[in-house]
Amino acid sequence: MDRMEEMRSFGYLCPKCGKVVMHQRSRFALSAAAANMECQCGETSLRVETDGTKFRLWVPCGLCGETHQAECSVESVLEGRGIGLACPKTRQLCCYVGEEQQVRSALEGLAIRAEKEKNENPEAFTDNVIMYEVLSELKEIASRGGIHCSCGSKQYSIRVGRDAVDLICPVCGGRLRLPAATDEDLDQLCCRMELEIHGQ
Repeated sequence: MDRMEEMRSFGYLCPKCGKVVMHQRSRFALSAAAANMECQCGETSLRVETDGTKFRLWVPCGLCGETHQAECSVESVLEGRGIGLACPKTRQLCCYVGEEQQVRSALEGLAIRAEKEKNENPEAFTDNVIMYEVLSELKEIASRGGIHCSCGSKQYSIRVGRDAVDLICPVCGGRLRLPAATDEDLDQLCCRMELEIHGQ
């Protein structure tokens, strides 16, 4: 294969739909003209331009949601195993250029990391401290056998929401919602010796 026809891979995580986007371009095509590499959703695209001495890239960032501009040497884009470009906000790599296998495996890692961070959102609860205290108090009430359902069952499961905790009876499907967002919610729970789920 002619060296100029060797392919280079570009990959990023789409900030709009969250999918991994990967495109290939030949060295010749990259040297000859600007390239736009769109996500299938049509909302974002990675743009690559060169003036012959360096490459300029506009990268949609799946980590912070913004578009970053980066400048790279011609050698780093067209030669070698690959390079990673970092998001200036999170300091984590958000775009990869290089050999297909390198880019593909790096993108898999990026997708997993982005998903993990989304699930570890620090704003998961209205007030993290109150939620922690409410759950601790529930544990305390449960340890003395203070949670039961009006249907007679002493079994229950807990579903934690953003600003409340639901106690659910697995026998009859009854449910008791306990607000868990303010100091007042916590005070009200602390003064209760037992909790009764309202049976169906």
